[in-house]
Amino acid sequence: MICRDSLLIDDEVRMVINSTPETTQVNGTKFSQPADVNDRILSIQSHVSYGYVGGKAAVFPLQCIGYDVDAVNTVNFSNHTGYGLFGGTRTSPEDLTSIFRMMDEIGLLSPRRLLTGYIPNAAAMEVIKELAQKLKSRNPHLIYLMDPVLGDSGKLYVSQDVIPIYKEMLSFATIITPNWFEVETLTGVSLLSQNALRNALSILHKHVQHVVISSIPLQPWLSDVIPETMQPPASTNDQQAYLLCISSSRTIGSNSHSTVHARLVPLIPGYFSGVGDLFSALTLGHFNPSPTPSDGKLYPATQTPLSFAVAAALHKTHSILEFTNTFAAQLPPEDRTITDDECDAAEPVRKLKRMKARELRLVQGQHILREEWREGQGKDLQFWDGFWDSS
Repeated sequence: MICRDSLLIDDEVRMVINSTPETTQVNGTKFSQPADVNDRILSIQSHVSYGYVGGKAAVFPLQCIGYDVDAVNTVNFSNHTGYGLFGGTRTSPEDLTSIFRMMDEIGLLSPRRLLTGYIPNAAAMEVIKELAQKLKSRNPHLIYLMDPVLGDSGKLYVSQDVIPIYKEMLSFATIITPNWFEVETLTGVSLLSQNALRNALSILHKHVQHVVISSIPLQPWLSDVIPETMQPPASTNDQQAYLLCISSSRTIGSNSHSTVHARLVPLIPGYFSGVGDLFSALTLGHFNPSPTPSDGKLYPATQTPLSFAVAAALHKTHSILEFTNTFAAQLPPEDRTITDDECDAAEPVRKLKRMKARELRLVQGQHILREEWREGQGKDLQFWDGFWDSS
């Protein structure tokens, strides 16, 4: 999405990071590589000239872990919309169709993985829907991660006519990564209790095997039901807020409930755009649905391929966010003002400086992206034992 909030932060981000893809070693440091060098990704989402959201937050990180990425832009903007001022154009459905047709005609449309993010309108969505259906029919093993970018914090980013198309596309996706508001929008279920959370996941799993809820605020009802091992540490700071990230995987052809994992992360004040785009890209990049015997024991007994990938993505994303936050905190006070709608309206340059300071430091932090991930460092998602048990 062009302008997506993420306020997650990790407290121990300098640990060695390992990943699902295979690795190479250079001067003692292990770096990620896809298990298959032909594992090409087609990324379809927004583009900005300045900063890191949409494809700019996804393509480079995927390249850092060894993937070739073909990028198609759904919009071409000067910068993300959080600046308040921006220029550029939305790619027309006709142009999208023309791009995909030509790629197909000359043999360039055979990705093994598909990633879609922000799509500006229903007409463009229909083109992407047709493409996803075509690619899936050609290759039933296509790994398609759909980030249903609809909105956040109770506010839609797109027009209402986009929503039913997203619902129709669920059946083509391997993985979806909605936030809590997008879950509510897609299912019609308000997440106000564990029963509601179970209901929402059940609805989504009727169409898609792997569901990631990227963030749910830790409200009292949620704090009351998460296992004790997931609870935040005891702290004298009663004002500290948290978000819960959930992964849920269902076995195809089974009538049993999905396997649910989760991890709680602290929230920091501030507005950082592109974090959801980065998280979704890394989840796709680290997802290995069928580890081979040569991979060894990739997943512990309590992990799934999805929870393993989400743990890697969550940890790397938070590391980048902390890296960015540390940089922003060192800037002059006039470049790191707090959000104040009244002051921002009176002096727009305040917001411009703040947005610029909080652009993700992907290039400077590429060592974080490139390092491999291994489980067992205290950053795994935890198995939510008893999630489906009735109260």
